[in-house]
Amino acid sequence: MMINKCLFPVAGYGTRFLPATKSMPKEMLPIVNKPLVQYGVEEAIEAGMTTCAMVTGRGKRAIADHFDISYELEHQISGSGKEARLESIRSVLEKGVFTMVRQREMKGLGHAILTGQSLIGNEPFGVLLSDDLCINDGPGVLAQMAELYNQFRCSIVAIQEVPHDEVNKYGVIAGESLKDGIYRVDEMVEKPDPENAPSNLAIIGRYILTPDIFDIIRETAPGAHGEIQLTDALQTQARRGCVMAYKFKGRRFDCGSVPGFVEATNYVYEHFYRED
Repeated sequence: MMINKCLFPVAGYGTRFLPATKSMPKEMLPIVNKPLVQYGVEEAIEAGMTTCAMVTGRGKRAIADHFDISYELEHQISGSGKEARLESIRSVLEKGVFTMVRQREMKGLGHAILTGQSLIGNEPFGVLLSDDLCINDGPGVLAQMAELYNQFRCSIVAIQEVPHDEVNKYGVIAGESLKDGIYRVDEMVEKPDPENAPSNLAIIGRYILTPDIFDIIRETAPGAHGEIQLTDALQTQARRGCVMAYKFKGRRFDCGSVPGFVEATNYVYEHFYRED
């Protein structure tokens, strides 16, 4: 079964990048000359998830505008050398379909995903958090996970090993190792204290979810700050059936932090940027 939809929770405020994000969506922050959210959309489309469902919020109009034609700009640079700089976004617009819904209140990742149910329907779907920029020589992380879904037909979370003293920044899993890099999840804990963490296998911003997750999220009680955590819903799903964790191939940058954003910018500039 092909997975052809990917949900993008892009309603957050990006407070770690203030004042830049006071009026500009954090997902539109550029890694060299391309916004973070476009990297994510390109990864989803490569995986066959050509319907990109955006859960947005107030002040996020720039995201919708980016994934649309700018007739004035097109007219101004038509026939010039600058026109080639639009090739990547033109390709995305040709291949992708973009739908949007607003998350009226910020109540956590679980709530954001539930808000997007009307855009997804009753089918498995990807979830991509633009803060996590993943760069690969081969297939992207979502493409790797989509292939794995065809084998297991259950929810899958992407994981990576992190230093033990940093597990309190992530959701962390524990489970049975089935083969290299693939685990059947027994336990998931959101931002545990290092001394209480079940492992150092941290969940990063790539998921494939089965549609029963929506009903589970509805049953999930809010946690700290009234937020509904996706990790809690996935823990319930793991108890009821099956959730897999996958140690993906590729390099991940935490662009939700300023140091990670700068590291990603330097890496992309050194390895991929070509000035016309």
